[in-house]
Amino acid sequence: MEIMIVVAIIGLLSIIGLPNMLQAGQASRDKRFARNVVTAAHAFLQFSLMTGDYPPDNLPAQMPIGMEGYLSRFPWEQDTAIGGQWDWDYNVFGVIAGVSVKSPNRTAEQMRAIDEVIDDGSLDSGIFRVRSGGYIYVIEE
Repeated sequence: MEIMIVVAIIGLLSIIGLPNMLQAGQASRDKRFARNVVTAAHAFLQFSLMTGDYPPDNLPAQMPIGMEGYLSRFPWEQDTAIGGQWDWDYNVFGVIAGVSVKSPNRTAEQMRAIDEVIDDGSLDSGIFRVRSGGYIYVIEE
């Protein structure tokens, strides 16, 4: 009987703690995404400074031409930490250059929280904003 009570108490504590653990995991992935998008943007800026231009626009999850050496350790061809795919945008979505995430699995409210880490907390302005089918970190307008 005592073992059943102990098991029941452990079960209740697990039920109480599980949402907090899940939320902590999501927050960790959101911060990893924020770091990664800034890291990728800096790689594209470095490429531009070295070559005088940005690479051409490319399909999502495909390494942009010439970026292999600049993103050699970056998981460009894998899903992002928040789901969706990395995308290089050049002369599209009203900007000259930007690093995007296409189709992340976060709500607009969750993306706003990520924007607060990166930028100004508004997905309609600043360097991190909403774009068709995803979100873009603007490198140059």
